[in-house]
Amino acid sequence: PKDDTPGCTKEACAFRDSLPDFSKVKAVIVGISKDSVASHDKFKTKFKLPFPLASDEDGKVCEAYGAWVEKSMYGKKYMGIERATFLIDEKGIIRNIWRKVKVEDHAPDVLKAANALK
Repeated sequence: PKDDTPGCTKEACAFRDSLPDFSKVKAVIVGISKDSVASHDKFKTKFKLPFPLASDEDGKVCEAYGAWVEKSMYGKKYMGIERATFLIDEKGIIRNIWRKVKVEDHAPDVLKAANALK
């Protein structure tokens, strides 16, 4: 959901570290959030992220994928990005969706699902 926050950093670095394994199944990793291109560039440089980070500043992609959702914190409701992962095959078909992603062990779970598409 946001560059350089603890959850996004942990998730991005897990995918970065797993990239050799994803390459074996010819998977491409792309991160997307409402952050600007400049923010993404700093984040990529700081953590040596070797995959693209797409900027969705107007939120159209987040809305199209159902990741722009109502959230609640301390009883206050607001709109925000739900941490989600979409596994899309070479034909552009969504094959798996992970919603409300918990960062721990997420990259290996996605890799396992990508391997199953072979």
